[in-house]
Amino acid sequence: MTKGILLVISAPSGGGKTTLASGLLEKVPPLSYSVSVTTRSPRAGEKEGVDYYYVTEEEFKKKKDAGELLEYAFVHGFWYGTPRDFIEEKLHAGEDVLLDIDVQGGSQIKKNSPEAVLVFIIPPSMEALEQRLRRRQKDDETTIQRRLKRAKQEMEESSNYDYLILNDKIDQALDRLYSIYGAEKLRMGRARSKILAVLNESKKELKNG
Repeated sequence: MTKGILLVISAPSGGGKTTLASGLLEKVPPLSYSVSVTTRSPRAGEKEGVDYYYVTEEEFKKKKDAGELLEYAFVHGFWYGTPRDFIEEKLHAGEDVLLDIDVQGGSQIKKNSPEAVLVFIIPPSMEALEQRLRRRQKDDETTIQRRLKRAKQEMEESSNYDYLILNDKIDQALDRLYSIYGAEKLRMGRARSKILAVLNESKKELKNG
């Protein structure tokens, strides 16, 4: 069985990765979404097991020390991590998984799983990113400035990603993301099992003929 694709999306805060991830999940229903673990508190409207699994720092440390996390990172004062079992079970079953994580985590995954597909989302400009952060009305001024500073660092650290998408218009950015996913599905290495199936079927037809 062909192993599934691990598609990783990263972007600075306010870059639109969550919106793009949701859009791709709607366009590709078989694609599974990996819910991350975090030590931060739920924001308004967020749900346990849907947006994140919310845990204490002690619980997070236990998971990290036990090797239960595929990747983990400390971002904006909180820990975030990806449950290992869910990812590995899906991929080994031939199912594709979408992961929405920070650049630190993406770099860890690329190092440990070179076959993963990493996509970095950038805003049209730092000014546009700042406007998006302010429109969200979720952060105070200190937090906004910290996020902007971190955004510049993330863009500098994204050189090991496979693809870059400029999120100037959300519908166009989603089309680009969908095209990347479709192209990866057609890579010869991933499609090899389909070729073998066609060849085997041809042999059966010749034999029966």
